[in-house]
Amino acid sequence: MQAFFDEMKSGGAVRAPYAQLQDWLAAMPAELRNLKQAEAEALFRRIGITFAVYGEGGDPDRLIPFDMFPRVFTALEWHRLERGIRQRARALNAFLADVYDRGEIVRAGIVPGRLVYLNEAYEKAMAGIRPPRGVFSHIVGIDLVRTGADEFFVLEDNCRTPSGVSYMLENREIMMRMFPDLFRGNRIEPVDGYPEALRRTLASVAPPKCDREPTIAILTPGHFNSAYYEHSFLADLMGVELVEGQDLFVEGDRVWMRTTEGPQPVDVIYRRIDDAFIDPLCFRPDSMLGIAGLMDVYRSGGVTICSAPGAGVADDKAVYTFVPEMVRFYLGEEPILPNVPTWQCAKSEDLKYVLSHLPDLVVKEVHGSGGYGMLVGPKATSEQVEAFRARLVERPENYIAQPTLALSTVPSFVEEGVAPRHVDLRPYCLVGERIELVPGGLTRVALREGSLVVNSSQGGGVKDTWVLAQ
Repeated sequence: MQAFFDEMKSGGAVRAPYAQLQDWLAAMPAELRNLKQAEAEALFRRIGITFAVYGEGGDPDRLIPFDMFPRVFTALEWHRLERGIRQRARALNAFLADVYDRGEIVRAGIVPGRLVYLNEAYEKAMAGIRPPRGVFSHIVGIDLVRTGADEFFVLEDNCRTPSGVSYMLENREIMMRMFPDLFRGNRIEPVDGYPEALRRTLASVAPPKCDREPTIAILTPGHFNSAYYEHSFLADLMGVELVEGQDLFVEGDRVWMRTTEGPQPVDVIYRRIDDAFIDPLCFRPDSMLGIAGLMDVYRSGGVTICSAPGAGVADDKAVYTFVPEMVRFYLGEEPILPNVPTWQCAKSEDLKYVLSHLPDLVVKEVHGSGGYGMLVGPKATSEQVEAFRARLVERPENYIAQPTLALSTVPSFVEEGVAPRHVDLRPYCLVGERIELVPGGLTRVALREGSLVVNSSQGGGVKDTWVLAQ
C-alpha cells in the first residue's frame, strides 16, 4: 500500500501547525459537526456561490462541497512556495513575450517550435504586440501538490483565466463567521486584500493612451457561465463594472461602455471569456460574446486586455515540461519549485515507456482541463486502460504522462467522521507593475475515498487555506 504524507500527523504525533486544530476537533462532537456543516452549506447557498458544470443534468446551481477542516502552512513553508511561484510567473511571462517576438528560446533549440507555433493556443494575431509593462499573463494560477514534509511539485500552470479565487475568499469568510475562536487562537495571515491587489495590478497595466485614473471592467460571457458568480463577486469587491460584450463597442481608437449617462471609455478589460470569442473580426466570426474591433484598439495602445490573447500557449501541458528550462534561460536561476517528472508521448522513446507502464501512470490530454480527458492508471479498469492505449497510439502528440504521485492528505469531514483526503493548492499570483500574492490560495480536496482528482467538476471540494504568521 502506497504511503501518503499526512500534513497533520507525522510519526503518530500532531505536527506543530495543527496543534490547536487537534483540540478544536476533539471538542466537536459529531452532532455539532453536522450542524456546522449544514450551516456552511446554507451560507454558501444564500450568498449564491454555485458552480454549474456544462453538459450535466440536474441542479444548474449546485454547491461545490465545502470542507470545514482547514489546511495549514507555516510561515517558512509559505515563504518557499511564494518565492517559487513568483519565479515561475516571471519565467512564464518572459516566455510569452519572447515567443510573440523573436522566439529566442525556440532559436536556441530549447523549446521545439512545433509546440509553440503549431499550438492551438498560439494566437498569430498577437505576434509583434508588446502589452503594457511586457506582461501577458496578469493572473497566474499555479497548481501545486505536496508529497512530503519538504517536497512540493508544480502540477500545472494556468495563465489564461484561472478561476476559484472567490472560493478562497468566501471559504475564509465563512470559517471566520462560524469559528471565530479559532482565529483568535491562531495568528493567521489574511487573504481579504486580494480584490484590492487585483485592482491595483489591473490599474498598473493601463494602456499608453490612458491619461487619467483607468476605468476597469470585467468582461463576462454572462450568467449562464459556470464561473459567473465569481465574475460578479470580484467586480463588486473591486468596485469596477461587470460587462458583457453587448455593453461595449469600439469607436475611433478606444473601447466604450454604454451607460445611462452616455458612452464611457474603458481602459483595462479583465476578460473571463476564451480567446476565440474576444473579437469576431479577429477570431471566431460567429462570436456573440466579444467586441468587434477590440484587437485593433488593443494593438494601437487604446485598451489593455488581461490576460492577453494567446497567453494559453504558456500553460499547455506539453509546454509545461520546459518551464524549468525557461527559468534557467530567461532568469539565469535554478527552479525553486520542480515540475512533476513528465513523459512527452510525442517522443517515440517516451511513448514506448508510457505504453508499457500505462496501468501505473497518469496520462493527460495536452489541452485537457477540469479533470477530463485523463487516465489515472492505478484507479482505471483494464478496459479503460486499453481504450486509452488506442488513443495514445493514434494521437501520441495529444498526451503527456506522469507518475502517480503520493499526494499529501489533510483530515476532512466526511460521512463516516473524519478521514484523510488528498489535496492540491492553487495560489493566485498577480503580475503587473509588481508581483503580488496573498498568503494562501485555494485548497481543493478529493472527497471521494482514494480519489486523486480534486477538480470540482469531478466531485472535489474546497477548504480554507491558512498561512500562520511568524
